[in-house]
Amino acid sequence: MRPPRAGARRSARREAGSIVARLLFVVAFALFALLCDPPSSWAVADVPTVINNLRNWIVGSLAGLATLFLTFGGLRYLMAGGDPGEVESAKRALKAAAIGYGLAIMAPVLVTVLQGIVGAGGGGQ
Repeated sequence: MRPPRAGARRSARREAGSIVARLLFVVAFALFALLCDPPSSWAVADVPTVINNLRNWIVGSLAGLATLFLTFGGLRYLMAGGDPGEVESAKRALKAAAIGYGLAIMAPVLVTVLQGIVGAGGGGQ
């Protein structure tokens, strides 16, 4: 009988380590859940609050991604060295950044329209 290959032993060891890590995570999560005090009252958000939080999250994400694209586009443009392909790639990144900033500016307007459609405009109903 031949001994198992080194790759098979490493794979089995890695799988056993993965199982142990998962078990430790489950045990830690269970202990955390048992030791934490339960809330005295559950937080219930109304629809306008959820929509406003969603708007803030969308605006933040879009602005962050647009800034990332602006940075990459600017760096690519600076390092293009006259290469037309790299300059075009940098221009596409800068255009994507402009679109991202435009969407971030328009997100509150879109959320306001969504509030009107859903009927959660905050008026006294």
